[in-house]
Amino acid sequence: MEKIDNLLQALPDATQGEVFEALVDTGTVLIERIVSHGQASAPGFWYEHARAEWVLVLQGAARLQWDDGSLVSLAPGDHVLIPAGRRHRVDWTDPASPTVWVAVHFSPA
Repeated sequence: MEKIDNLLQALPDATQGEVFEALVDTGTVLIERIVSHGQASAPGFWYEHARAEWVLVLQGAARLQWDDGSLVSLAPGDHVLIPAGRRHRVDWTDPASPTVWVAVHFSPA
């Protein structure tokens, strides 16, 4: 029988730093759970991944910033596709409760 897990249970304590947990890693696709609790990217830090990244907020709230200065707010159920090479950063996550993300990293077609 296959093991069933729940992404919203047994959350790690992320008050001291974001927690990244690989759920599936095939070498070409990485699916991870990210738990944030009030974190944001360091000033001047930008993510710029070689692979595309699709992110979904399951719980909590977050805000991403693009390198052109625009912002996108994410609430539970909101998701966004970040193209490979698109510079972005985490501008804000909810400091009052954990934000649970699912991130899928994959090579663009």
